[in-house]
Amino acid sequence: MLKKFYKKYIQRRFQYSQAGQDIFALNLSGKSGTYLEVGAFQPKLDSNTYLLEVENNWKGLSIELKKSLKQEWEKCKERSNPIYFTDALTFDYKTHLIQNSLPMHINYFSCDIDPAENTFAALKCVIESGISFDFISYEHDDYIHKENYHKIACEYLLPKGYKVAIDNVFPNNKKKKVFETWFINQDIDFNKIEFIEWKKNNI
Repeated sequence: MLKKFYKKYIQRRFQYSQAGQDIFALNLSGKSGTYLEVGAFQPKLDSNTYLLEVENNWKGLSIELKKSLKQEWEKCKERSNPIYFTDALTFDYKTHLIQNSLPMHINYFSCDIDPAENTFAALKCVIESGISFDFISYEHDDYIHKENYHKIACEYLLPKGYKVAIDNVFPNNKKKKVFETWFINQDIDFNKIEFIEWKKNNI
């Protein structure tokens, strides 16, 4: 099933996201999904949501702290979903989802702001807003931190109805830099062995 779904994306080789987060989200939720992106950074390069919005008609919203990137986003005419240049730790997630006609259950949550303690704080802010997800890509950057935010995130999310789909996620071509853990809703059936085998043979 995975090989068939990913076939059209193999030649791209993660052209947009750093580690295939966008393709993984598509595999779980299909076209016309929804996303919440905390820590958007650039609109296209290394974006976890460009492929979802531009090529697959996903709806969602993004948050980015760096106002210096606003002009770059404005130049990217392919993207029309809202982006807020503000602090992810003080953002009113529930209100903005409602204002943008987005549901309280979102298909994909990309959580990646720096430093690692802020990423975990943002994760908690979002979850405690009452929003649920099919898939969460959580960047802990444990290869440069001693606090083990992978473990901290697991201890927080597992009792809240999530399970680890893929741990030890590394950016494309940087296998020594484990930087993310991918969580999925515990109700989703996922074959980890099948995915790892596909990724090993094709990426």
